[in-house]
Amino acid sequence: MDKPAILGGTPIRKDKIYYGSQCITKEDVEAVSETLTSPFITCGPKVDEAEEKLCKITGAKYAIAMTNDTAALHAACFIAGVGPGDEVITTPLTFMASANCALYCGAKPVFADINPETYEIDPRSIREKITDKTKAIVAVDYTGQVVEADEIRKICDEFNLVFIEDAAHSIGSKYNGKPVGSFADITTFSFHPVKTVTAGEGGALLTDNEEYARKAYLFRSHGMEHDHSKFMTPADDDNAGIWYYEQQLLGMNLRMTDIQAALLSSQLDKLDRFVQRRKEIVKMYNEAFADVPEIIVQKDIPESDSSRHLYVIQLDLDKLTCTRREFFEAMSAENVQCQVHYIPVYWMPVYQQMGYEKGLCPVCEKIYSKIMSIPLYPKLTDEDVQDVIAAVKKLVNYYKK
Repeated sequence: MDKPAILGGTPIRKDKIYYGSQCITKEDVEAVSETLTSPFITCGPKVDEAEEKLCKITGAKYAIAMTNDTAALHAACFIAGVGPGDEVITTPLTFMASANCALYCGAKPVFADINPETYEIDPRSIREKITDKTKAIVAVDYTGQVVEADEIRKICDEFNLVFIEDAAHSIGSKYNGKPVGSFADITTFSFHPVKTVTAGEGGALLTDNEEYARKAYLFRSHGMEHDHSKFMTPADDDNAGIWYYEQQLLGMNLRMTDIQAALLSSQLDKLDRFVQRRKEIVKMYNEAFADVPEIIVQKDIPESDSSRHLYVIQLDLDKLTCTRREFFEAMSAENVQCQVHYIPVYWMPVYQQMGYEKGLCPVCEKIYSKIMSIPLYPKLTDEDVQDVIAAVKKLVNYYKK
């Protein structure tokens, strides 16, 4: 039996690999360099180009590029009319931005529990959490797998709620053959470096609703309107020049730069290739762990064709002599750096101070205590993937009861 590196054995790898990484090509570098020497480096034609590509890829009528997905989620709640006294239902197994967006608008986040097999927000729990104050549902496509969108759509239609899809993980995914971005009322994307495509930082809001789109365009740029035909108060003769603008609402500065958009546009051209490679890696992992009872893998939702941002393994701790932390640290010693996605949002001190208590979503908390994300990104070679598999199996064999 091989001794784990953390106990003095030989590591599986000499160099460390991480759970996620950007994939920057020569074409990406050239696209950014060309933009840097162009007349526009912010809020110019590359932003328009990236937005047009997002619409083409997703089928959405409108795409509004923003600084990041947090900004896009904030804008989504704002344009959905979320405000003080409202409630927004979301999952606790997510990055905190999925819930913070409600707080930014003065509303209360309400946490629904997750499905124990798919780890996605459970529509049955959503129904249990609905009150007469519920305004919207922020459903998160955890790991890139699309939520049970048909069920959530039914709930939203029944209770007149806005369906906001936090698709930070799932650009390139499909649900019943329809691309993410084409079926929720509002969809948001993230272009952080570990996501499927990157803009360095960046995000986007997509919708088919013309009024939502107009408000989102205003909200991302201080609430300013430059189109005289849309002014709420017509300019007088002395202020009718092209310089004139009107602030129509209290917006933010959430604009993406042309530098970021140039990178994003170039990355979007490789989306299909990136997604295909992710799926190939997932297939290798699934096959490798199929005969390892100590490792539980995320169950697929049949309607979801996932682009797979993350590959999460769940440890069956009843069959192991180690803790999750010990396994995690042992993987790092093998030079395979994992991550945990995510600490339940309401465990955070700011939420505890607002009165949220542990135990609120028991399924989520149980799953959280046993999961970790192993490396998954297109730059991984088949040899890298085999090293990850070897590290997992090495530790399982050592620690199994």
